[in-house]
Amino acid sequence: MTRLGAWLVTFFGATALLAGNALAAPLKIGVVPGIFADSVEVAAQEAGKQGLDVEVVEFTDWATPNVALDAGDIDLNYYQNSNYLANAIRDKGFSLTSVQPGILSYLGLYSLRHKSLDDLPQGAKVAIASDPVNIGRALRLLQHAGLVTLRPGTGLLAELKDIQDNPKQLQFVEVEGPQLVRVTPDVDLAQGFPYFIIASGAFDATQGLSYTRYEDDSWAIHFVARTDRADDPRIRQFLDIYQNSNAVRDTIHAFYLNDPRLYRLAWIKD
Repeated sequence: MTRLGAWLVTFFGATALLAGNALAAPLKIGVVPGIFADSVEVAAQEAGKQGLDVEVVEFTDWATPNVALDAGDIDLNYYQNSNYLANAIRDKGFSLTSVQPGILSYLGLYSLRHKSLDDLPQGAKVAIASDPVNIGRALRLLQHAGLVTLRPGTGLLAELKDIQDNPKQLQFVEVEGPQLVRVTPDVDLAQGFPYFIIASGAFDATQGLSYTRYEDDSWAIHFVARTDRADDPRIRQFLDIYQNSNAVRDTIHAFYLNDPRLYRLAWIKD
């Protein structure tokens, strides 16, 4: 063998080894606690049986998972809807893309003080999420429930200033989304995410006074990847497992207390 031939064998052998090592590297998926973490863990166990190593990384806030993904510290995250993602891309310039819809967890209005929305007193204190997308989502739910009216033409990023009519003179308290469960006992009404409520065990997530069952799939929680890594074969393999696993579906249904009022699987079309 010539010197050049030997060099080529060494070069391509090393390249193949590097590629193999990259393919064998653990697929790191960022999640928030609750069913998103739980269902990914179940799929990760099934993936392991198929030779795909998956590492699940839990975050406790809604900002860091996108920062970590954009930096390449993780390969996927699974905690945000596509509207939240679009807003994060506009604000931060992230190069991220949705690769598959997942669970659509309905938003609810919860009260531990009042049995119905009609019982809310004048000046009732209402807790809502502090991020722009979920403020808008809460305000649309409040409008759907007949508690406020928004200005005509108000878009997804509705703000408190967009409230046109507030007959009960509701007073709003903005709280970071994951912390809404903790403040619900201290207010008359709170925006609530069933997956956080169930995970906390703080109160009964099936006792919401109104839900966002009218929302489209853009509000489903999506698996999100860096745009330049969206075609990673490990991602495709994992998502196929997640979509088709009966164990994943059973875990999700059990988590949501077997109550279809609380969620649906956005990748399944009726």
